[in-house]
Amino acid sequence: MPSEFTPDPQLYPFTSRWFDSSRGRVHYIDEGTGPVIVFFHGNPTWSFLYRNIIAALRDRFRCIAPDYLGFGLSERPSGFGYRIEEHASVIGEFVDHLELDQYLSMGQDWGGPISMAVGTDRAERVRGVVLGNTWFWPTADLPTKMFSAVMGSPPMQWAITQRNFFVERLIPAGTATRLDEAVMVHYRGVQPSPRDRAGVARMPKEILAARPLLERLADDVPAKLGSKPALLVWGMKDFAFRPGPNLPRMRAAFGDHVVVELPNASHFIQEDAPGQIAEAIINRFG
Repeated sequence: MPSEFTPDPQLYPFTSRWFDSSRGRVHYIDEGTGPVIVFFHGNPTWSFLYRNIIAALRDRFRCIAPDYLGFGLSERPSGFGYRIEEHASVIGEFVDHLELDQYLSMGQDWGGPISMAVGTDRAERVRGVVLGNTWFWPTADLPTKMFSAVMGSPPMQWAITQRNFFVERLIPAGTATRLDEAVMVHYRGVQPSPRDRAGVARMPKEILAARPLLERLADDVPAKLGSKPALLVWGMKDFAFRPGPNLPRMRAAFGDHVVVELPNASHFIQEDAPGQIAEAIINRFG
């Protein structure tokens, strides 16, 4: 079943659209005209995360933002494993269905590896890359490995599914600005029951479990997308993807890159600095 949540049209002033993938029904928005940019969300968010960026860009870009299966308004299909490989396969189908060519992609958090998995398989159709507070290589640092192991443990899996831990605790912890209650309702409302949170619960396990995919991307992204124009927008207050260890590796992957530091933004850069991000995209790709 897709989520039955109805977004507030004041906060999410977009038309809902649907794509019947081979694995389940994908919700997405497709707004504006011009060069195509596809937005890839992470965990535990959905296309709502990009609402302010899309509102700022849709007068000059065609902005497309899907919700992965198990997230946002998309279906929670039985038999879907919610592995990163599976998400990338479904969104790849979606990109092919829309016949997107010369598209830009933006990925943050798990949207980085997913957008890069989709993009490396379709490199000739990718015009450019936007990445922020993300990664696409196997995790080497101990704190991230510990995060994956702890969040994958039975007590924390219970907290994620039964208490909505990721939404209630990690979204506020990952934003430098205090989100108002109406915004939190939109993150909370799309996953009202424990069953709705299976996708959210799976993603932290994937930091370690998706190692084969991440090993492949570590080679494929520089080889297949490294010559594309890239924009790196980075929240400098992020506790998860600190600029020191991560930005140099991002810079090294893309020969033609521009870095825009977001000094007051934390992990969820789309909430903390949507105007700066939209301006950076216009300056780089408009």
